[in-house]
Amino acid sequence: MKHFLWAIAFCVPISSQAQNTISGIIKTEKGDPIEGAKVYLKDYYSGDYSNEKGEFLLKSVKNGSYTLITSYFGYEVNLSVVKVESAAVSHVVVLKESTMTIEEMYVTATRANDKTPTTYANLDKEEIENKNFGQDLPFLLNTTPSTVVSSDAGAGIGYTGVRIRGVDPSRTNVTINGIPINDSESHSTYWVNMPDFASSTNSIQVQRGVGTSTNGAAAFGASINIKSDNIEEKAYAGIDNSIGSFNTLRTSVKAGTGLINNKFTFDTRLSRIVSDGFIDRASSNLKSFYMSGAWIGKKSLLKANVFVGRERTYQAWNGVPEAKYNGNSDSLLAHFNRNNFPGGIYQTTQDSINLFDSKDRNYNYYLYQNEVDDYQQDHYQLHFTHTFSERLTMNIAGHYTFGRGFYEQFRQDDDLSDYGINPFIVGTDTITTSDVIRRRWLKNHFYGGIFSLNYSVKNLKILVGAGANNYEGEHFGEVTWARIASNSEIGDRYYESKAQKTEVNGYVKANYQLKKFNFFLDLQVRNLDYSFVGMDDSYGELIELKQSVNYTFFNPKLGFMVDFNKQNNVYASFSIANREPVRGDFVENIARSIPKPEQLQNLEVGYRFTSSKFLANANYYWMNYKDQLILTGQINDVGSYTRTNVAKSFRSGIELELAYKVLKSLSLSGNLNISQNKIAQFTEFIDNYDNYDSDGNMIQDEIQHSNTDIAFSPNAIAGLGVHYSPIKNLDFNLYSKYVGSQFLDNTSSENRKLDGYFTSDFNVNYKILNVGLSEIVIGVMVNNLFNAQFVNNGYTWGYVAGGQRTIENFFFPQAGRNFLVRLALKF
Repeated sequence: MKHFLWAIAFCVPISSQAQNTISGIIKTEKGDPIEGAKVYLKDYYSGDYSNEKGEFLLKSVKNGSYTLITSYFGYEVNLSVVKVESAAVSHVVVLKESTMTIEEMYVTATRANDKTPTTYANLDKEEIENKNFGQDLPFLLNTTPSTVVSSDAGAGIGYTGVRIRGVDPSRTNVTINGIPINDSESHSTYWVNMPDFASSTNSIQVQRGVGTSTNGAAAFGASINIKSDNIEEKAYAGIDNSIGSFNTLRTSVKAGTGLINNKFTFDTRLSRIVSDGFIDRASSNLKSFYMSGAWIGKKSLLKANVFVGRERTYQAWNGVPEAKYNGNSDSLLAHFNRNNFPGGIYQTTQDSINLFDSKDRNYNYYLYQNEVDDYQQDHYQLHFTHTFSERLTMNIAGHYTFGRGFYEQFRQDDDLSDYGINPFIVGTDTITTSDVIRRRWLKNHFYGGIFSLNYSVKNLKILVGAGANNYEGEHFGEVTWARIASNSEIGDRYYESKAQKTEVNGYVKANYQLKKFNFFLDLQVRNLDYSFVGMDDSYGELIELKQSVNYTFFNPKLGFMVDFNKQNNVYASFSIANREPVRGDFVENIARSIPKPEQLQNLEVGYRFTSSKFLANANYYWMNYKDQLILTGQINDVGSYTRTNVAKSFRSGIELELAYKVLKSLSLSGNLNISQNKIAQFTEFIDNYDNYDSDGNMIQDEIQHSNTDIAFSPNAIAGLGVHYSPIKNLDFNLYSKYVGSQFLDNTSSENRKLDGYFTSDFNVNYKILNVGLSEIVIGVMVNNLFNAQFVNNGYTWGYVAGGQRTIENFFFPQAGRNFLVRLALKF
């Protein structure tokens, strides 16, 4: 079956097209022509922009009825039906002014468009709604090129992640309405803190490479830009329910007032998602709230957004031992024997029963009933946009995020001294260890503002902006229970540290159009000051922290595009991004040995072709890293495994995107990434328990490596989609994906590798209109249609003991065939 699906893409004949044309004029209600308006046919790939006289021309249109879509900034989108029954059809479009469209200014500074010489993919609201059955937002991005998504629980709900071009999530810049979302210290985005945010999302743009990211942590391979729901003119209400495998249940309720007196609007959403997860006990209980209110003036817009996410997920962070996943009883017994000792992984009878008796692919190491992650994050955004004239628009936004929560752990036979608890003396015995339950807390505040000014004349667009943010974080640990309590009290903090990070950035962006040439320039300066002090827990050891660093980065981007005609163009861009180390890099190093910042030099060269029925994008990228930080296994002076700068490493590849409309009801799409992802040279360090110095310190073995693959960077990623709509409002979608093998570390070792895999996902949506409700949507989603057994994430560690090298691999299996059924009612 899968080979048949791939063959479709290459065997479908390209049908001939009648050479009909649609021409016309786009003008304002006053009769003035509009230059630069975009016009295209719904569900077709090519379009046109109006010239200085407001004229447009669409070629190669077959006979039939079409929806013509016309849009221009500051005006309402116009939808009109055009019937093509002759060789030449003429049509006049009148656009109405709309102040509500100026809210798109939120994302202008961070988004690319079809005149930007960079590589990106867009998801509009309709596509997001069709995919949104309740899984976390990364799983909605699975169809975008060069993308691999993963889930700790195996079913796409809970802790999920996304890698683009092999780049890990901490190197992917994420913004919502232009506001940075990445955690200031780890640089990661925790999607579990924003459950069901897709239900309040209007559009998503995924950029690959450095792109046009402006606010927040630097994009070191990708950026994800999210725009929340637009203002709705009419009042509405709706409920969206999904139910499916692993006792998954999603309920989402939305309502909005529409425009009140043409000045005010209010929207809200409440969501709850629960799931047992594919992995044993990997349950999720997620709640979220979204609220938006706006005041609309003649040339101004004031909009406030509040969204809150609360998650409580049972931990599945340990993964499944390789021998358990493979069902190899002899290897599993050897793994158990290696780790069955005081202080080892398996210490109790319950541990061993769980390891040997649980299902192979569903195994979860944790047994304590409250081994959970419990966190809440509240986001507040206030946007003000004002249009001074057709040439000049301003956007100002303020934001505040408050996060707080913990993860709870049961720890067996830990040293009491690790928690500041005195030994307990019973008669002549001194007890120095105990079972404990601990909570590791994080509380943080993140606030600031961004500003942008957009100026445009006939051939020149200039965007000037700035941003300033401040982060205050508190890390601390509590012992909530101890079998041997000694002198401890409930809520005693055994470590505590505070961090502050201040960031200021400014930028200038310019686009200049000279006939067929478009030139792009982006200059950004970013300064940050980061300091922290106190005690922290690093790999089970309490260490004292006191560090302060300051960085100033200059991040230039430039490029050009050549439009040969309305169907063909080429582009090229070169960008430099600089990025500071994350919190762990500082904590796990003493002040005199902290790593250097990373730098990325990114070249993108591409070709785009569009016609009414065919679209093709081809892109070459070269991402050259200087001082990239990688794990090498090295233990530093404070006993932590630390990331190390490597002088030279790179990612280089070719990306292809194709789309073909076979029939009005049938279309195909595909994407392909073929790449090399290499580290020139580095030293691997291996714990050797047979080798100690005179002071009792272990001496690690060292192995030199050259020209190795970067971890979690498959050399091939490919996707094929089939969309079929046999009747109006009924859509079938099948998407198949191949991901090549990936290495668990940077050594290119065959015994530390994830196998390649092929999966297919299917969904169908049917909309019923005008039956007493505005709309009824019935949907079915089948994930992993052909029940592939695969792993797309994991980790590895190893050591030398008794003269023998041991490798321990752990996998995160993904669920086999599973389904979700959806019923949405809209009023």
